[in-house]
Amino acid sequence: MQIGQASDIRLDVTYDLHRWRAFLVVAELGSLTRAAIRLNTNQSMLSRMVNALERDCNSRLFNRTGRGVELSETGARLLPQVKSLLQNAGQLEQAVNQGATAPMGQVTIGLLPSLAPSIIPSLFPRVRQCFPKVHLRILEGSSGQIDEWLVDARIDIAILYRYAPLSQETEHELAMVDSYLVGTPGNSVTRTHEVDFQRLDGLPFILPGAPNGLRSSLDAFARTEKITVEPVIEADSLPLMKSIVAAEGLYTVLPLHAVRLEISEGRLEASRIINPRLQRKVMMATAKTKAPGRAVTEIEALIVDIVGTMSSDRDWNAE
Repeated sequence: MQIGQASDIRLDVTYDLHRWRAFLVVAELGSLTRAAIRLNTNQSMLSRMVNALERDCNSRLFNRTGRGVELSETGARLLPQVKSLLQNAGQLEQAVNQGATAPMGQVTIGLLPSLAPSIIPSLFPRVRQCFPKVHLRILEGSSGQIDEWLVDARIDIAILYRYAPLSQETEHELAMVDSYLVGTPGNSVTRTHEVDFQRLDGLPFILPGAPNGLRSSLDAFARTEKITVEPVIEADSLPLMKSIVAAEGLYTVLPLHAVRLEISEGRLEASRIINPRLQRKVMMATAKTKAPGRAVTEIEALIVDIVGTMSSDRDWNAE
């Protein structure tokens, strides 16, 4: 069998990779509109790109449905090869970037408001010292928002809580932390170091609005223990939740590091929930639709190191 020479290849590699990446994003999101937003282009241009691919393949790659698009038989057959192609291209890009003198570019991190004050003040000076050409962009949001940003690749790195078992290969467990019942100083429920889950029955809570990982976990535990855990007010703002607890004598459930300052100032107190313990995993996740560049990889390593150090602190340690 005669092996062709490199000069025999007639593909415009950059253009073809761009089109196949568009194909992959449309396939994963199932929507031209969402894919256009993710790719920072307009829908008509994306449609033309897909149509051009279909002409080159001499076959339809997507079937249009009432809710968006889905892969045709040909598209489904090509999808694994396209993923492999783009993965290899990403590895090639990463190998090239490793030859650069220093990582550079913007790294966007999305994380929960309860995690940002513990991680970002330690991360920023280390990035500025070690990687001065890397620019950090920080976005705070709820778990649902962060998951959406991750799917749309609006962020490179996500840091959030998970209550269910690990399900995504792109997620990495950083730490395990306990949940605490938070109330006003001196009240009869949180004045002890630990509190049984049964004591949460009927308390006036301020909690995040559903759907929410904490709410789902609380509801599941409450059903098992046959008690009632319901909020009298819902809020997705951490500062608002803490201020309402302090001002109105309500209760909430948070990790200890989220209320460390208020406890030290005597405005709040917290008791670890036991029997059963309500634990949450601090997870780091990366966007699945693109291979991480060197800057992202370096920032990930710093985050792992920072949280690993914090895990030995009593505010993070779940033991």
